[in-house]
Amino acid sequence: MTPLGPVLAGTQILVTAQRRAEDLSLALGRRGAVVTTAASLGVESHIDESTLIAQTRQMIAAGTDIVVVTTGIGFRGWLDTAEAAGIGHELIEALRSVRLIARGPKARGALQAAGLMPDWVAESETSAEIADFLSAEGVRGMSIAVQHHGAGDDGLEKRLTAAGGRPFGLVVYRWGPPPDPAAVERSVHDTAAGLYDAVVFTSAPGAAAWLSSVIEHGADDEIRRLEKDRRLVLAAVGPVTADPLRAAGFDPMMPERARLGALVRSLVMFLGDASENVRTTAGQLRVRATAATLNHEILPVSPSGLAILRALASEPGSVRSRGELLAVLPGESDDPHSAEVAVARLREAMGQPIIQTVVKRGYRLAVAEDS
Repeated sequence: MTPLGPVLAGTQILVTAQRRAEDLSLALGRRGAVVTTAASLGVESHIDESTLIAQTRQMIAAGTDIVVVTTGIGFRGWLDTAEAAGIGHELIEALRSVRLIARGPKARGALQAAGLMPDWVAESETSAEIADFLSAEGVRGMSIAVQHHGAGDDGLEKRLTAAGGRPFGLVVYRWGPPPDPAAVERSVHDTAAGLYDAVVFTSAPGAAAWLSSVIEHGADDEIRRLEKDRRLVLAAVGPVTADPLRAAGFDPMMPERARLGALVRSLVMFLGDASENVRTTAGQLRVRATAATLNHEILPVSPSGLAILRALASEPGSVRSRGELLAVLPGESDDPHSAEVAVARLREAMGQPIIQTVVKRGYRLAVAEDS
């Protein structure tokens, strides 16, 4: 098998999730990214586990008409709890004889992994679609188990009760406060400072919580500017997760299918294989948030050198004057000689003749002839 290439070398990616954060970090890290995790919400697992087990035993003994599975991780957590209580097999067998409703592809996948087939799937991944569907079919007098997702009851049980059903909730996990609030605040400031190439979201509540922190710390305008300038991508696993971002005026990237693996592939393509680059005479140059790469190898450039490369790469082949380069350098020097020194050090660090001097005008990148 051909090893995966480091096409994300030099990229800095922020993951705002707690659930599946390790999987995301490993998958992106294998492609060369440096991943930081700052969960915007925590997951409180197995709240009142004794009640959940009692409900499960009752359901196994007396049966129920419909089971609504709203999240894959919640369903798997339910099975894990039943297994630990010694009733895992009995639960699976009981579920084979009831009508199974899945809220989206993740819930369907969890059912299928357990050897169960859903009778109907809400492709919009919303509880409202489930309520509309079951209410239209008729649920009067029916017993309906609803496995809650992380935000708790979102009105589904109320609507099913109004339609004449007898719903009851199965609480497997619930969203709680972030495990490290200081890390969330730091992630907001670092994002606004341009230190990340991408911020990744895997749940709508998590996205909303992170945006609340962004607004609280006055970082929304700067993050919008970075996104508009294509220096930052916000990536959501699917349309439901993307909704809070869109409502706030952002334009998140999404994979065609709402899957974690598809999200990783989309990030690899967007930031790596198909990302914007400058075809120089020495190869493909990419300027990341905190690094620059040449043919996917990280260049040993300083923050000053990175600022110069970013300015030159913004219009490949165009000449930038010493004054223009001086303006982008960190610090407040007004000595044009500082730009010359920075360019000289950058050339030395790169070891490639990529930066050309244009006499009496300034500097430009040596772009390939077919660029």
